[in-house]
Amino acid sequence: MGKGGNHTESAVAETQASNLGTIPWDEVSKHNGRAKEDPSKWLVINGQVYDVTAWTKKHPGGSRLLSHYAGQDASEPFTAFHPNMSKVQKYLKGLKVIGKAEQREERREIEEDLKNLRSTAQKMGLFEANYFFYFLMLVQVVFCDLFAYINMLYFGAGWGTFVAAALLTATAQVQAGWFQHDLGHLSVSKSRTVNRALHALLMGVSKGASGNWWNHMHYQHHAKPNVMYKDPDVRLEALFVVGENMPKKMAEKNAAKGKSSMPYNYQHRYFFIIGPPLLFPVYFQFMTFYYCVTRKEWMDLFLSATYYVRFALFYIPLLGFWKTLVLFECMRVLESMWFTWVAQSNHIPMNIEEDQGKPWLALQLSATCNIQQSWFNDWFTGHLNFQIEHHLFPTMPRHNLYRIAPMAKSLCKKHGIDYQLKTLGSAFVDIVTSLEKSGKIWFDAYYSLRHEL
Repeated sequence: MGKGGNHTESAVAETQASNLGTIPWDEVSKHNGRAKEDPSKWLVINGQVYDVTAWTKKHPGGSRLLSHYAGQDASEPFTAFHPNMSKVQKYLKGLKVIGKAEQREERREIEEDLKNLRSTAQKMGLFEANYFFYFLMLVQVVFCDLFAYINMLYFGAGWGTFVAAALLTATAQVQAGWFQHDLGHLSVSKSRTVNRALHALLMGVSKGASGNWWNHMHYQHHAKPNVMYKDPDVRLEALFVVGENMPKKMAEKNAAKGKSSMPYNYQHRYFFIIGPPLLFPVYFQFMTFYYCVTRKEWMDLFLSATYYVRFALFYIPLLGFWKTLVLFECMRVLESMWFTWVAQSNHIPMNIEEDQGKPWLALQLSATCNIQQSWFNDWFTGHLNFQIEHHLFPTMPRHNLYRIAPMAKSLCKKHGIDYQLKTLGSAFVDIVTSLEKSGKIWFDAYYSLRHEL
């Protein structure tokens, strides 16, 4: 269905909503799915109020995404996550229209400006992928993987070839991770089916992981970045407290129990031991397997298994079982440290708070910062040094993010929103200093409450 069809369907929905009357926002907010007496879930999309209670579990992007926006305006994430609007408009037709949401004048200008920026990006062709770029990314991954093996096969299994294999396979893993990231965001192909198929294949065969598990976690992060209880990336309280609110809440919980499971005031120190080195070898390794089994994602499990079989067939004949296992774990630790420092530098030092229902621009900028551009930073971070632009436009191919950055910065300046740009080194340092600050907040609150008790 073409653009004319979209306008027709939108007009029909608007007519239906108008006939049902205007619903105030305080009424919409009550239908957030959390009330025992009425667990219904309403969403506002382009001014229309939809009841998505029955459809939540059918949502292709996962039920939690809809639940995170229940009782709120989801117009901007709806646009940001769906590159093919004519297709998703058909889904809206099947949803129950409750009425029309009252207009919020205080948000109209910022939302309209972001909509205009997206329109400009579309006219500039910034949502069009450069297939040669992604071909080179794939060549890089395959080259690193094969060269690590051929180097050891030709020169023998010595310390030099072992270290080279660990470094090269870790590089292949990280760069494959940046590539799958774009596929997962539907940024490479115009076909959602092709993106999803290639994503599952790349995640399984080249990384030994589940594409569906990644989507389940990462889409939530993008929908509500740094929002407590909604963003999986900041559900860290078992080991770390981040931001200013989480430490206080954990202090209250710990004080009520009379003890704390972790010495959070030292978290900026033990982060180096149990944070970056162990995220992939322990947590991700377990969770991707757990997800596949509990969700019955057997194809993901099969594709993941092919990676481990290939790795074993490559290296066990050269190293034996135990040295191959050591090589694998060394690779995973290197990959984990690389990924974690990059991924956390954009978010952990930023605001971490409970859901305030902010507009898309304010929400993303509150939780995100950029790192300076250079050819090395682009390669090392997989262009996530343009994390702000990536969060504003998650379906935009990463090689185009730098082109929209000046316009995004100007838009932030117009609305008085802080646009943070850091060096790579200072971004890494900020992770540690923010952990130290949050740990101190917890320490002060915890012992103050213990003293009162």
